[in-house]
Amino acid sequence: MDPVTSTIVIPDAGVLPFLGSADRNLRVLEELLAADVHVRGNEVRLLGEPADVAFAERAVTELVAMALRNPELTSDGVRRTVGMLEANTAASPAEVLSLDILSRRGKTIRPKTLNQKHYVDAIDTHTIVFGIGPAGTGKTYLAMAKAVHALQSKQVSRIILTRPAVEAGERLGFLPGTLNEKIDPYLRPLYDALHDMMDREAIPKLMEAGTIEVAPLAYMRGRTLNDAFIILDEAQNTTAEQMKMFLTRLGFGSKIVVTGDVTQVDLPGGASSGLRVVREILDGVDDVHFSTLTSNDVVRHRLVSDIVDAYERFEAETRPESVGHTPAHRSGGQRRGTRR
Repeated sequence: MDPVTSTIVIPDAGVLPFLGSADRNLRVLEELLAADVHVRGNEVRLLGEPADVAFAERAVTELVAMALRNPELTSDGVRRTVGMLEANTAASPAEVLSLDILSRRGKTIRPKTLNQKHYVDAIDTHTIVFGIGPAGTGKTYLAMAKAVHALQSKQVSRIILTRPAVEAGERLGFLPGTLNEKIDPYLRPLYDALHDMMDREAIPKLMEAGTIEVAPLAYMRGRTLNDAFIILDEAQNTTAEQMKMFLTRLGFGSKIVVTGDVTQVDLPGGASSGLRVVREILDGVDDVHFSTLTSNDVVRHRLVSDIVDAYERFEAETRPESVGHTPAHRSGGQRRGTRR
């Protein structure tokens, strides 16, 4: 079949974001597409087999739309856009990757994968949401961003952040300092996320006023939490009884997000994780949603996704009853284009 050509004109405002710093985005796009890519001025010329050119047209169109919305389009965004198109998802990558959750001092927090967007949408539409997935998938960070947004937009009057401190175990009493000083290391990741999303100077005042509370899970017992956005982090380290206790703290006007990774349980003595059994228990309960994130949703260093997959393959081989995740490998040619 004879090669075909196609030309796409980029609006002036989108040219530099589309190309990226030192043409970095363009070079990544050239590596990922089977069609040849040539850029002259604000025109992108595609050359190759009809199917390859058609796919490249979709990719360039989506990236141009993203570049017009987000002047800070990165090479990672280019990779994720092409990956979503290769997966034949119905969603538009530009719509998924341009959804703003929270903005502060020029930094905008957005979902970076389709599953992350589904997770964020579920938080908007359900009262209780479980975000389950490996490290680096953004499950806690996105929940924190939604909590801060809910507080700032007056959807709730307070944020409550909690996690079990099981790593301390029986040794907690032997640690130096007050109780708050002893448990602070186990709550530090939640403080770190808060500092990314709010003015550092405002956080102590909000905590003193009770508008933001960061506390160990044990502090939740016996309470009813009204008009609050409540996040339980590291929920794989709760027992079934603790999970029930936490979920039944839900009060009027509140929302709960539970996050955890069922492959990293630190409970002592082989105790069963409450996060592992809660899905079966709450299956079919109205207004409860379970979002599953995978290694494909890891947004840390690209090597983290490979590490997650390697561990899942190892567990699948050594424990036949477990189910490993096999990552989808990208296909397509490696032709390089040129910018003129």
